[in-house]
This record gives sequence, C-alpha cells and structure tokens, in this order.
Amino acid sequence: MDSSAHHDQALVERYLEHVRVEKRLAQRTVELYALDLHKLTQQAQAGALPLQQVQNAHIRRWVAQMHSGGRSARGIALILSGWRGFYVWLGRQGLIDSNPVQDVRSPKVGKPLPKALSVDDSVQLATFQSLRNSAWMEARDAAMVELLYGSGLRVGELIGLDVQASAQARGWVDVPAGEAHVLGKGSKRRTVPVGGKAIESLQRWLSHRATQHAEESALFVGRNGTRLTAQSVWQRLKSRSREAGLSTPVHPHMLRHSFASHLLQSSGDLRAVQELLGHANITTTQVYTRLDFQHLASAYDAAHPRAKIK
Repeated sequence: MDSSAHHDQALVERYLEHVRVEKRLAQRTVELYALDLHKLTQQAQAGALPLQQVQNAHIRRWVAQMHSGGRSARGIALILSGWRGFYVWLGRQGLIDSNPVQDVRSPKVGKPLPKALSVDDSVQLATFQSLRNSAWMEARDAAMVELLYGSGLRVGELIGLDVQASAQARGWVDVPAGEAHVLGKGSKRRTVPVGGKAIESLQRWLSHRATQHAEESALFVGRNGTRLTAQSVWQRLKSRSREAGLSTPVHPHMLRHSFASHLLQSSGDLRAVQELLGHANITTTQVYTRLDFQHLASAYDAAHPRAKIK
C-alpha cells in the first residue's frame, strides 16, 4: 500500500472513530459506514486518486456506474449518505475546500405499482362462501368484498357508510338506485354505481342485520353492534382470502386497485376511472395504465410466437 493509500485509510479510521465515540452511533451503523467508505476508497484507488482530491464529477460517474451495475436507487442513496457525511467531516477538519457529494442525488426510486389481483382471483374471492362463519358474518363479509371490489371504495369510505341517508351520514347506499354515496379524501363527496351482484349481497346482509343492532346507524357492524373499524375489515379480508385459497393475503386497498385496473383493461377510459376512484388529479390514476400495460405485455409474451428470442 503506497503512502497515499495509507493516508486515506487513516482518514477513514479517524472518521469512523469520530462517529463511534463522539456521535455515539450504533455499532451496526458504524459498520455500514465502514462498508460505504471501503467502496469509496476502492473507486478512488482505481483512478489513483486520493480521497481529498475527489471531485463532484468523480462522484457522479461512480453513481452512474453503480446504477448501471444494477444497484438499487435506495442502496445508492444510502451509500451517498455515508460518503456525504465523511466529506462534511473532512470539511470541518479543514482538509477539503468543498464537499464533492454535496449536490449529487441518487437515481429516483421507482414508484412501486399497486398490487392488484388477477380477474380470476378477484372473482374467486367475491364468489367464495365460507362454511366457518355464521350466516350473519358471512353475509356481512361478502357484502364488504362486493362493495370494495365492485365499486372501488376506500376502506374509510366503506366503514363510513350508514344504513340510511341523513344529514349526519358520511355515506350510504341507495339500493333501489344502485348507487353508493361516499365521503372521500378532502371531504369530497362522490357517487359511484353499485353492480347487481353487490346489490344482491347487500340485500342479504341487510336482512340479517335487521334482526339485531337496529339502533346503530352504521351499515357494517361487528358482533358488539358498533361500527366496524378499518383494522377489523383488514383482518376479515386477510382471513377470508386465505380461506378462499388465494396465494396472497388481500387487503382493502388491493381490491380498490383491482377494481381500477380491471375496469381500465376493459374500457380504456382513464377519465371515467379517475371519477369513480375520486382522484382529484388524473396523474394519480395514470399509475393504472402501467398496470394495464403489464397485463398486455404478459399476454403478448405468453401468446406471440415472436415474443421471445430463441
């Protein structure tokens, strides 16, 4: 190891001692910093470059290399954070004039696509009938699934529904009209259609519900007669999806995503999906066009004879 490399190693060890003793960081954090700085010294040594002479352009090139090499944007961001702290410390020691990492940003983290069920899995869940539950609970849970998947409701909108319309009601279902009136984000009201199967399911639930808890205004109630909570709906869906044989646990927003992506696949009408979901901005809804493209790409890969290069 030449004198420059020895000097760089000494700087790194001094910095690690600083964060361990003066900043009192956890041992695991110090170990991660050491790994990040090992990567930095490797890059610098490959270019015969002392750490104190690293420039902004070098950092940007190394970030690009990591990105093209397959390292995740989040992983690069963590490495840059470690490098940035090191150079901030060098600056405070008067050992560099400027921080070469200061204005370098990691690649943008790709926004993950919402998880949506396949059409077959959605239908399987919607038509599933549990033999473990009482008739009362089965009617309620089936109606909740039908509304979440059939109308794309948020879980907060679902549990906010009342049996009847009133001045105090956050939302309600007009069964004869086949419409749900809900209070969405930003206290914005919207009306969404409720399909025939969902109406049938709701009518079955209402007939069971009428036998008890008549004093409670909420449409969906628990065994104790009070309005269901969002957590209760999550738990019921998770249990129901497993009992129905689905490979992944289902949560309420997954059914909303499924509603949107399946509707878009069938209609191609992004604006209508935006209105049904209650999105204020259509850019929020455009994520479902990516889901739709995934569906098309999968169909192409599976069916087209020229889809795969031999």
